Amino acid sequence: MANVRDIRRRIKSVRSTAKITKAMQMVAASKMRKAQDAALQSRPFARLVYRITSQALSHAGSYRHPLMERQPGTACAVVLVTPDKGLCGGLTSNLLREAAVYDPATTVFIAAGKRAAQFIQRTHRKLAAEFSWQDRPVYPAARAISKFVQELYLKGEVQRVDVLFTNFISTLSQKPVAWTLLPMARVAGCETGVHGEMTESYLPQLTDVDLKGATEFEFEPSTAEVLEELLGHNLNFTLYQMLLESRASEQSARMVAMKNATENAEDLIDDLTLQSNQMRQAAITKELLEITSAAMAAEG
Repeated sequence: MANVRDIRRRIKSVRSTAKITKAMQMVAASKMRKAQDAALQSRPFARLVYRITSQALSHAGSYRHPLMERQPGTACAVVLVTPDKGLCGGLTSNLLREAAVYDPATTVFIAAGKRAAQFIQRTHRKLAAEFSWQDRPVYPAARAISKFVQELYLKGEVQRVDVLFTNFISTLSQKPVAWTLLPMARVAGCETGVHGEMTESYLPQLTDVDLKGATEFEFEPSTAEVLEELLGHNLNFTLYQMLLESRASEQSARMVAMKNATENAEDLIDDLTLQSNQMRQAAITKELLEITSAAMAAEG
């Protein structure tokens, strides 16, 4: 049974851990605010690009871009966006649980984050490429991933390209999302989970725009040149927005996890302090009884 000295040592150890988690909570809170601001501020532009692309595609006549054509076969490529570090609660495990749904025999993975690469290596899945992204995502990183998956798709090596990332909803809520990036046969919303239902995300549901009866747009210099540039930019910025959403989710989850760890440590310190005081009180009472008994025996 632990004595008072052991309990005091444990209190000291837990208090030291609480200081570390408190410091990590403050750091994560600072990064969380910046990450959330970046994700929220870029959403209007993501919506605008999304709407322009959809409207242009719906009024481009018979034009079909190769990225819109479905490739033959059953192979699938998955861009797995994960944090580089741990200590963010169940965020990473929930995301990897969705990744495990994909058939390893017909799926190749593109890792965006160290945790993704570790998961692919540990589960012996096919790794096509690995990309690293900074503490704050930058557009060139998203463009590099987009270029790689476009080349993979246009070569006919995969029939579909999905992006699996964590969608930021609020500080307390983040959901893993599987988004079909290619083919771009229809610019649509994303799905919660691999087999989830269509749901609202940072990209809105499209609404019809009054075009005064127009059935086709006039593109200058040509439909092919305009949509080639527009589709590429849409893919690049969609991936960039996903990186921002993932980073905001990661920092939010880490801040909450460290806050919970600090509170649990403080509760444990209170419990251990109470236990220590009770043991000290019991020891003092026992000594008083022994002294009293000895005095009574001496008088008798």
